[in-house]
Amino acid sequence: MALAGAGAPPTVIAYSWAPQENYWPSVPTPHPSGLAPFLSAHHTLQAAGVRTPRLLYASEPDDLALVEDIPGDTLETTFTTDPARAAKALAKLAVALDHMAAHTCPADHTSEDVTLTRALDDLTEAATRDPRINAATSALTDHLHELHTALTPRPTHSLVHGELGPDHILLTPDAHPVLIDIESLTHSDPEQEHAYLRLRFGPHYAPLSRPLDPTRLSLHTVALHLSLVAGPLRLLDGDFPDRDAMRGIVEHNTRETLRLVGMVG
Repeated sequence: MALAGAGAPPTVIAYSWAPQENYWPSVPTPHPSGLAPFLSAHHTLQAAGVRTPRLLYASEPDDLALVEDIPGDTLETTFTTDPARAAKALAKLAVALDHMAAHTCPADHTSEDVTLTRALDDLTEAATRDPRINAATSALTDHLHELHTALTPRPTHSLVHGELGPDHILLTPDAHPVLIDIESLTHSDPEQEHAYLRLRFGPHYAPLSRPLDPTRLSLHTVALHLSLVAGPLRLLDGDFPDRDAMRGIVEHNTRETLRLVGMVG
């Protein structure tokens, strides 16, 4: 989409949250979607000094937003095509994560209980679908409860994206990271963010590493793997188009889940 103006017309991206494009089935804690969470996340990240595509227009009745187009590759693609540029972007992303970590609010001490409950729910659901998870249910339940019991209180939570993979980061011409798919933004444990970062960035994670609570990181890691077994299996119940990719996610996270309780060699 182009906007009128002098010279070469700039391009924009239109976000429209259509229910028919939401492949997630109805669940007790649905994936955030729509203009309201998008605008909230956009304004919060802007206040924290973290770059997202600039908002040009928003219409609440139409559930529509227009944002600037960031031409070029994602950080994920740049890892392969231009490692030097990717390294520059990673250094800038680490700074953005520090800004998010500094954007705090008083901790909601029920969040640990919510993390445990969701993980146990995902475990129950995954166990009904995969015999390997079913066989490990007792060990995984005990492991989750042990980690939850060992947590020490924390006074604040920091800003987390929730799904910050390298495919959710666009790069400006000067390799500045621009965060997209921001609707899940919330305040939570930084360990929640870093569990996801470690999974998605793999060998590129080191520049983003920060001192973390190892017990909280372990709890969020188990919970993440279980969610990435149960969640994709839910999608596969419907008409999600990229089915092979979802099956791959399920298989990888099943192996990782079992490895955490010593049930995979």
